Amino acid sequence: MQIQPPTLSRRDAVKAAAWALAAAAIAPKLAFADEKAVAAEIKKLYGDKPMASGKIKLDVPEIAENGLVVPINVEIESPMTEADYVKAVHVFAEGNPQPGVVSYQFTPACGKAAAATRMRLAQTQDIICVAEMSNGALHTAKANIKVTIGGCGG
Repeated sequence: MQIQPPTLSRRDAVKAAAWALAAAAIAPKLAFADEKAVAAEIKKLYGDKPMASGKIKLDVPEIAENGLVVPINVEIESPMTEADYVKAVHVFAEGNPQPGVVSYQFTPACGKAAAATRMRLAQTQDIICVAEMSNGALHTAKANIKVTIGGCGG
């Protein structure tokens, strides 16, 4: 008994190639967040509350030689008392697969509203940081990081 491999007609091959080309054309557009995705995430968290600039020190490199490990340091100016403290800090990236990179929660017991981490960046993009204060006020900061090699997608 001899097993015959399945045969593929020319029509089936052309259909498969067409689907592959369509998927290849659409996939890059679906793979990464953009300004609108970040704005939607922020709106989901805070609605249309006004945001002020200032109070946030966002320390990131201007040029990241390796997008796999980009250091990010966030420090928010606050007395961190029971009456006035930073409740939460959210960091977003406009060119990564998911817009939200990291979120931190703070209490007055923290003493200082500061955090450091490393993140992976797929490409050159803006990083947006939003800090929520205990009185409901929102502050924001933005920085652009140029990724030269590596990262999620090069």
